[in-house]
Amino acid sequence: MFDPKDLYELADDAPELADPVLLYHFDGFVDAGSAGRLAVGHLLAELEHRVVATFDVDRLLDYRSRRPIMTFDTDRWVECESPELAVHVAEDATGTQFLVMSGPEPDREWELFTKAVAALVERLKVSKLVTLHGIPMAVPHTRPLGITMHASRPELINNAQSSVFGRVQVPGSVAALLELRLGAQGHDALGYAVHVPHYLSQAEYPTAAVSGLEAVTRGTGLVFPMDALREAARRTTTEIEEQIRASSELSTAITGLEQQYDAFAAGAERENLMAETTPMPTGDELAAQFERFLAERDDE
Repeated sequence: MFDPKDLYELADDAPELADPVLLYHFDGFVDAGSAGRLAVGHLLAELEHRVVATFDVDRLLDYRSRRPIMTFDTDRWVECESPELAVHVAEDATGTQFLVMSGPEPDREWELFTKAVAALVERLKVSKLVTLHGIPMAVPHTRPLGITMHASRPELINNAQSSVFGRVQVPGSVAALLELRLGAQGHDALGYAVHVPHYLSQAEYPTAAVSGLEAVTRGTGLVFPMDALREAARRTTTEIEEQIRASSELSTAITGLEQQYDAFAAGAERENLMAETTPMPTGDELAAQFERFLAERDDE
C-alpha cells in the first residue's frame, strides 16, 4: 500500500491556521473562458502568498501528453519550465488567511491524490473546500452570467436558484472527485460552474472569473481585490462589442440568443437552455464569426 503523504512535501514553516477555506483549481479539465484559471491566477498575482505544500508531479503527470517547454540556446539546453502543483497560503483583503491549491490536473493516481489532499485538509484544519470553473452554455454575453452550484451538502447552497441540469453523466475530473470523496468523509466542499457564452469558451473571458470570485465571496465571506480583474473584463467586453458592431450576422445571432435567454428567464415553455427546441445559432456558426476576434487576442 502506498502512503498518500508520500505524494506531497509540507513546508518546514507551514503555519497553524484557524479553519481556512481551501480554494482550488486544476488546469486540464473543462474551463470555458478560462474562468477558473483567471480567477486563481488573479488572486496569486494580487495577494502576497507563500507555498506551504508541493506535490510530486513526477508521479502525478504524464509528461508525454503535455510536454514541458524547454529552451535551446545556440548549442545547448538552458532551461526547462517544470510544472508545479502546490498549495499556497494567502490573506484576503480583510487579513483573513486562506489556501489556494493550483497547478496541472493529475494524470494518474487520482484516488491516492484525493487521500493526500484529505491528509493536508486535516493537517491544515481546512473548514471548507471550494472550486470554480467555466462551462460553455447557449447564453449571450449581454446578460448576467448564470452559475450552477454544487456541494457535498445541500445546506451549503445558500440560494434559491434552481439548476438547469437534471441527472447527467459527464467525464470525471479530479476537482469533482475531491468534492465527492472528501464530502463523503464529512468535509464541506462546494463548487461554482460559471455559465460562459459558448462562442467565447475558447477565449479568455475575465467576466466569468469576476462572477466566479463574487460567488466565492458570497459562499465563504472571503473578500478579494477585484479592480484589476474587473478592468480586464470591461476591456474584453468593449472588444467583443466592437466585433459585434462590425458584423450584422453576428449581431443577429446575439439578438436571437438574447430573445431565447429572456424567454427562458420569464418562464416560457422550456425547462432549460440546453433543451431548447427553437432554432438557434450553433456554436460553430458563432465561433466562425468570432474567429478574427479570437485571433487578435491570441496575437496580443
